[in-house]
Amino acid sequence: LRFFSTMYITVVGNACMILIIRMESKLHTPMYFFLENLSILGICYCSVITPKAALTFSLGRRIISYNDCASQVFFFSLHGATEAFFNSVMAYNCFTGICNPLLYQVIMNKRLCVFMVVGSYLSSCISCTIQAGFTFSLSFCEPKETNHFFCNVLTVMHTSCSDTLVNEIVMLAVCGSIIVGTALVIFISYGYIIITFVQMPSDESRHKAFSTCSSHMLAVSLLFGTIFFMCAQPGATSSPDKSNTISILYTIVIPKLNPFIYTLRNKEVKGSLKKQLKR
Repeated sequence: LRFFSTMYITVVGNACMILIIRMESKLHTPMYFFLENLSILGICYCSVITPKAALTFSLGRRIISYNDCASQVFFFSLHGATEAFFNSVMAYNCFTGICNPLLYQVIMNKRLCVFMVVGSYLSSCISCTIQAGFTFSLSFCEPKETNHFFCNVLTVMHTSCSDTLVNEIVMLAVCGSIIVGTALVIFISYGYIIITFVQMPSDESRHKAFSTCSSHMLAVSLLFGTIFFMCAQPGATSSPDKSNTISILYTIVIPKLNPFIYTLRNKEVKGSLKKQLKR
């Protein structure tokens, strides 16, 4: 019941974000275009992981088919990579809006925004296809149990009877390049934003600049905080309890919190929501 209620909140929250952005013309800007795609991604993601996990726990029959496991591995990797790319794109958007406000409309044109979104999806598809392909090329001698509530690359590798050294190297290279690359874009963008923020002449301009990117900063801190926590914990990927805790944060908590973060901390979205409710 908790899994289904969580899925319901996630779907409704993200769907409301999409409707508000679509219905309010003043939200037809690059930032909200990226946010709309992030909400679509959140709905698709929880629809892949949560229903199967809920049925598994409610029925007590903890069995998953090969095809279901493969689809979960693919979409889990797809969501993680795409969300990281989207956050780096949104950080660049904030950097452009605050550090180059006069050229913002020229730089962040519709063509570039569409290119960034399509490029994020294509790059993620390539990375997760590589991960899923290498993972399911392993040999599985017999059905095995794993202390996890859904399939991801690590849990599948742990059930294999093959040598997984090559797979671990490939996973480290692919995931590491995505995490490091997107994190660099975010850190560099916010580094320039902080410098511009300090140099602003008035408190009003600082407040306006801070309100522009505060929601994204909180969402990025939550996402990459979870990732860095996972990497920093000794044995986090091999310990079932730690792995489950981190996975719950990543698959259930973050997709549910994102709509509230971008709604409750955003005056434009709150104003548009009140306007639509009055209608």
